[in-house]
Amino acid sequence: MEPFTNIRALIIDMDGVLWHGDQPMPGLTDFFQTLRNQQIRFILATNNARLTQEQYVIKLAQMGVEVTHNEILTSSMATALYLSEHNNPAESRVFVIGEDGARQPLIERGFTLTDLYELNDDKDNPDMGADIVVCGMDKNLSWDKLATATLNIRAGAKFIGTNADTTLPTERGLTHGNGAILAALTAATGVTPTIIGKPEPIIYQQALALLGVDPAQTVAIGDRLETDILGAVRTGIRSLMVLSGVSTEEDFKTSDYRPTWVMPDIRAVTQALQN
Repeated sequence: MEPFTNIRALIIDMDGVLWHGDQPMPGLTDFFQTLRNQQIRFILATNNARLTQEQYVIKLAQMGVEVTHNEILTSSMATALYLSEHNNPAESRVFVIGEDGARQPLIERGFTLTDLYELNDDKDNPDMGADIVVCGMDKNLSWDKLATATLNIRAGAKFIGTNADTTLPTERGLTHGNGAILAALTAATGVTPTIIGKPEPIIYQQALALLGVDPAQTVAIGDRLETDILGAVRTGIRSLMVLSGVSTEEDFKTSDYRPTWVMPDIRAVTQALQN
């Protein structure tokens, strides 16, 4: 592997890298203290769209780590920015499968959010449906939400996925991720969503813009080969995969791309940064 040098900024995944569910990874506080001591800038860029910036700041604080709102970038924030660049928010109606983390960035960008069964086929209100359907991870997922999304997509609404992770690492093990919900909607509509999160380069490009650091001096850290690492490859930046989450070294055997570095966990990353 190439030397672990020339690093001024990091784009860091969270689930499987910093924690499993609500259980912090060993060495979490030392990792962030090292970043502060060495003045390494970072963006915590996650595909998980459930939580808001504020909720992530609070979650990290409860684990003994202080970060600012500007150091958090979720796939739902990236989605809202992307949609605002391609649509007029004042004229766009969005139906959201997702929690506050998915809804709040869209509201802040000026989009109107629609509710259950607000559809364009309503005879009394023919323009009540959504122009866009956004699907993010939703622990309150229901039949009615899936039905409303399906009806809007089949009526011509754009179909956007905040991310396509099929699984989610938790303290109990791997469970279904947003990609599983997208698969259900695709099966019901025949429409494939546009994905904003990793492995698409959109969220990494937004993170690089926030960091303002030369991409050649930036490293993406993640635990998932097919999203975090592939996204870095597509963006043209170096990557580091930790083995504390989803992917394993066994996965390299069937992959035509690899991370620049592989380490067991963030404790090993901390040690490498200190050397």
